[in-house]
Amino acid sequence: MNRQTYYRPPTQFSVFPPVIKNLLIINGLFFLAAQVAAPQHGTLLSELLNYMALYPPGSGEMGVSYFGSRGDIPGFWPWQIVTYSFLHSPATFGHILFNMFGLWMFGVQIENRWGSQRFAIFYFACVIGAAILHLFMVNAPVPTVGASGGVFGVLVAFGVLFPNQPIYLYFLFPIKAKWLVAGLMALELFYGFSGGQTGVANFAHLGGAFVGFMLTQYWRGKLPGVTPERSDQSWG
Repeated sequence: MNRQTYYRPPTQFSVFPPVIKNLLIINGLFFLAAQVAAPQHGTLLSELLNYMALYPPGSGEMGVSYFGSRGDIPGFWPWQIVTYSFLHSPATFGHILFNMFGLWMFGVQIENRWGSQRFAIFYFACVIGAAILHLFMVNAPVPTVGASGGVFGVLVAFGVLFPNQPIYLYFLFPIKAKWLVAGLMALELFYGFSGGQTGVANFAHLGGAFVGFMLTQYWRGKLPGVTPERSDQSWG
């Protein structure tokens, strides 16, 4: 008798696929750098990190910095649509913990299926898509940081590719991946338009999820003009 079990990513760091492994390392290193720089405003390191956070165009020269202080801010620079994803809130460990856990939990199986080159393109496309939608919808002079846009894209891809895979909420309650993704997207839409989650970039999550869905469907040959033969081939 066949028995369905929930997916368990590998727990040995040495067997992680390379993109996931490097993203975990890079995000961890930048979080440590933020801990070093946080008490020392005005240093080269703190200025560098502040310029990596995502600020809306036209936000002026006054606002809230990456470290939470009010004053001069760098404003928008093009590289920020990527670099913001390497930073997390220096004030709490939970921000980076949940993002990296989600990346590990759902990304390993996808990178193993697609190959590292395609997965890297997918992840950073989601990161950029998340930044663009967030900038379009939000214009407050405050920084946006975090890998959530890329992680939400990965989560949506997992739900599309493995829709019936059981995921255990709080390690106790099984729910199929497709329903978990649908529920999360509904919550993000509600909070995004209601403003019910202060300090959470809901539209960045939705932007990453949208790009993740479209790219996954394109590679599966589910979009108009795309044939299945060219949709899901692993890249070198």
